[in-house]
Amino acid sequence: MRLLCRGVVQGVGARPALQRLAVSLALRGRLSNVVGGLQIDLTGPRAVLESFLQALPTVLPGDKRHEQHGLRWLEAPKPPWPEGVRIEADEAVPLGQAWAAPGLSADRAPCARCLAELADPANRRHGYPFISCCDCGPRFSIASALPFCRAHTTLQAFPPCPACAREFSDGTDRRFHAETISCPSCGPRLRLLDSQGRPLTGEQQALERAAELLQAGQILALQGVGGFQLLVDGTSVRAVRRLRQRKHRPAKPFALLVADLGTSALDVVISPAEEQCLRHPAAPIVLLQRRFSQPPDAWDSVAPGSALLGVMLPASGLHHLLVGLVNRPIVATSGNRSGEPLCLSPEEALQRLGGIADAFLVHDLPIRRPLDDSVLQQIDGRPALLRRARGFAPEPLPWRGPAPRAVPAASKGALLALGGDLKAAPALVSGDQLWLAPHLGDLADPGVLDRWQEALTDQISGQSFAVTALACDAHPGYVSHQLLRGSGTSLRLPCTAVPHHLAHGLAVAAERDCEPPLLVLACDGFGLADAATPDSQERLWGGELLLIHAASDDGLRWQRLGALRPFPLPGGEKAAREPRRSALGLLAVAGDWALAHPGAEAARGAFLPQERQLLLQAMAAGCNAPLTSSLGRCLDGLASLLGLTQILTYEGEGGLRWQGASARWQAHQADAHPAAAPWMFPLRPSSAPEQGSLPLGRWDWEPLLQALLADRAAGGSADHAARQVERAVVEGLVEGVAMAAGWSGCSQVALAGGCFQNRSLLEGCLRGLRRQGLKPLWNERVPCNDGGLALGQAWAVQAAAFGL
Repeated sequence: MRLLCRGVVQGVGARPALQRLAVSLALRGRLSNVVGGLQIDLTGPRAVLESFLQALPTVLPGDKRHEQHGLRWLEAPKPPWPEGVRIEADEAVPLGQAWAAPGLSADRAPCARCLAELADPANRRHGYPFISCCDCGPRFSIASALPFCRAHTTLQAFPPCPACAREFSDGTDRRFHAETISCPSCGPRLRLLDSQGRPLTGEQQALERAAELLQAGQILALQGVGGFQLLVDGTSVRAVRRLRQRKHRPAKPFALLVADLGTSALDVVISPAEEQCLRHPAAPIVLLQRRFSQPPDAWDSVAPGSALLGVMLPASGLHHLLVGLVNRPIVATSGNRSGEPLCLSPEEALQRLGGIADAFLVHDLPIRRPLDDSVLQQIDGRPALLRRARGFAPEPLPWRGPAPRAVPAASKGALLALGGDLKAAPALVSGDQLWLAPHLGDLADPGVLDRWQEALTDQISGQSFAVTALACDAHPGYVSHQLLRGSGTSLRLPCTAVPHHLAHGLAVAAERDCEPPLLVLACDGFGLADAATPDSQERLWGGELLLIHAASDDGLRWQRLGALRPFPLPGGEKAAREPRRSALGLLAVAGDWALAHPGAEAARGAFLPQERQLLLQAMAAGCNAPLTSSLGRCLDGLASLLGLTQILTYEGEGGLRWQGASARWQAHQADAHPAAAPWMFPLRPSSAPEQGSLPLGRWDWEPLLQALLADRAAGGSADHAARQVERAVVEGLVEGVAMAAGWSGCSQVALAGGCFQNRSLLEGCLRGLRRQGLKPLWNERVPCNDGGLALGQAWAVQAAAFGL
């Protein structure tokens, strides 16, 4: 009998579990990790083999993400049969920096049994930082080739000692064929170095000394699972400020690493579902709601202005031991300067982080590829990923693509979709699976761009997939677009450019496996308008109501039903980094009354008088002031008027501070004076020709602007105003989508784009749409931001290939 099991079956203990089953049934043969899965070759009586097949799904470990196919009943070999059931691995297929690794498990945090051994003084792995077993430990981060086995990882340089070798070959031991097996006698070694690379202490004292440095307020660079992290005592405001100054990260929130949830003393709300997320084997950062104690709590320096606090449990034995010794929450952030790629090796870290870290806790187990921490939050009681990386990649997502599905994608080769330039995460589709690359970063950084290109090259040139089609964002200024469609590209393959906001909506359709017709509410910073749409006179979209039509013979058909009322962005894309520019654009469109309003002082005062006048003149002349329908930029402008932020120090800061202000008001429910004007965000029919003809019209932000300016002039609370604006936006969006549903007869609604990272905005829309009898859909397993764009691009390309 020969059978191939596909899915996540490598690095999860599948072969040992099946070997025990086969031996218990007196079968003989071999179990082999092969590229793409697990191959089973067994011989024995037909009835016994059928018993094996029946029991197979019940003994496979993990969450049984596998499928069986290719069963063949072969002629039985002549006696004598081979003895026992061997466990083997196929010849190596180099992986390089490719992210599609069929069959391979993601890295896993220490399991409960390993943690018990780690804490047991009588166990030979007591206090061993690199503890692992069949159920946990490094996987993707150390894999150099497929299929998964020790010889195809960076652990090949660490031969098992006799004790480990006995455990590895003992079918009754829980580390039977644990490919990452090691112990203090034969495994990797720790070193603690100063900023010049000189040893600070011996190996045995490295952990204890590193913990002492953290307790003393020093900054520690730690060689973690998928790259270096920078650590500092999270309870020390002074230490956190030093880290911010050295890392050039003045305000972006940090995450906190805690030993456990019972003794962390965090002033946050943790639901049972969020606790389950924290204890997931991926050990992600989970965004938790802050309580906003009075006076301000100790975590303001960790997450300034944010409604949320990112918290994670240890991702490795090393993390577990270190945070346990420090015995307080530790800030754990990426080991790089802001915007740069992660450092992977001690040599690279010493060179690039020498001016940031006071000491370096390193080891000699090489990291094969960079993996950031994954980030998620609870939405509507369910986990939703905001960054998909360590612990989730390289495990594939199920892929069905658009109907009709009679022709499998595999018959036409693999499809490579590049996603966007921000939060770059390309995807590869082959057959019924999609592999989304772990978060790589923003391609504006040369180092990130180099790693992105290396990953693409390795993925396309690898032996596992034959890429025959490409997809990218339609924005011609994107690096990814220029690479694939420019004259200098070496990727001579058919390429489809997919409009940005269409891709956002289709990413939801792809993940939720829903077929058009589909309404899409796409809200983000901005993406380029679709040049083929006649009503798109503003260049930059970002607050769009789209209708994707049901399948037809005319190709993928969609239309723009509504959008935000456009306003200019003085300085163009500079406004993405300066909310004060968006505010000036809103005021200029509203008129002289708004520019002179006393409630606009915060935004006016953010400019020198001459600078403000020049920008007003540029807008009047239409010079470098493109129109936008972006909800994200609109909210940025209102945040400027509230005095929340004028010039961003990181991408998304305006939205995060807005969310924080709204949450603070909800937490305290402070008294508010009566509003001088109603807080409204209505969808109104388009009347001005220059705004384009949209079937349902435009959301008008001017009533919100009027109410906000009046409230500021009357001395109202910025937190209360932020909450009122947020509430009005939710009501306006829901009412507009309900109008679209009545107009189109479509009840499915995809909520897509980076604005829906705001939990209260998304959950408010979910509640409102359900009250309207509609079915809202949103991304959960992939990010709603640009990190999920590649899914929508792939769906669009396959729809075109099927003639939809």
